[in-house]
Amino acid sequence: MEKLEVVLSDYFTTWNNALVNKDADSIRSFMSKNFVGYWANSDINNPTPYYYDYDLGTVLQQMNDVEKKFHTNSITYRKNGNEAIVVGREFGVIGDRKFAAQCMLIWEFEEFEWKLKREYIELER
Repeated sequence: MEKLEVVLSDYFTTWNNALVNKDADSIRSFMSKNFVGYWANSDINNPTPYYYDYDLGTVLQQMNDVEKKFHTNSITYRKNGNEAIVVGREFGVIGDRKFAAQCMLIWEFEEFEWKLKREYIELER
């Protein structure tokens, strides 16, 4: 079983590469087919859900001069080590503007590899 810390590093490296080359499939390869994510900020009452098949390509096309970083605060394993809750903080730079978000990522070991099952992203602003 590949260490989840390595997968997390690869995942965010892949995100940064995809922000340049606009390759949505490279990001999607880390996701479970049952993936669901939730995104929110302080200006909305209900988080916006998105799923495995959301239009990630359009999202990437809209993002230029962007870089993401992730700092892991904790990893908690459950289901006999086959699932993990990763809590951390994501930092993004778009042009000269900085953004931060609190994140909870649920990873599951399926079909011999770690896959992102759920994510909850709350912008700090």
